[in-house]
Amino acid sequence: MLVLTRRKNQSIVIGDGIIVTVLEVKGDQIRLGITAPRDVQVYREELLAALTDANRSAVLTEGAAPMAPPAPPQQAANKQASKQALSTQAAHHLLRRTGSSGSGRHAA
Repeated sequence: MLVLTRRKNQSIVIGDGIIVTVLEVKGDQIRLGITAPRDVQVYREELLAALTDANRSAVLTEGAAPMAPPAPPQQAANKQASKQALSTQAAHHLLRRTGSSGSGRHAA
């Protein structure tokens, strides 16, 4: 973390278009002014955390399917083997269609 000391009406520049200016110092509070391009979103940290939590809650409560319980170990292993077999079959099918041997070398 970069730590800087600034006084009232002094600024720092971040990147190409973000300027943070100390507007006022009153006790243990500091008022900052932020100049940034319109495409840069600026949030107070605690508001961003609350917004993120609210979005997660909304997604989970508004029609999201409940999580299924984990499959028993044998069933999970069978599913994984089936996925691998399908993946292998798809790869072989693709290799046959493209005429490639899968070695990474192309015929001259």
